[in-house]
Amino acid sequence: MKDYRLFYLPQCPYCKKVRDFMAEKGIELKLEDITDPKVEEELVKLGGKAQVPMLYTGNKAIYESDDIIEFLKN
Repeated sequence: MKDYRLFYLPQCPYCKKVRDFMAEKGIELKLEDITDPKVEEELVKLGGKAQVPMLYTGNKAIYESDDIIEFLKN
């Protein structure tokens, strides 16, 4: 998971849901705050859209908090 990146917006409740799950399970990923315009640009470049939360696994983008949490469980 060291190459995984979670793109998020601090005030987004769905992003908080994923981050709370990660904290509860002790999962550490690189966090990318899209309030930085360069990070938001990277989000769109990697995933094709400006939607958060988005987990980038190095070869694919996963959206939707429940889908990200399910992926992280495995």
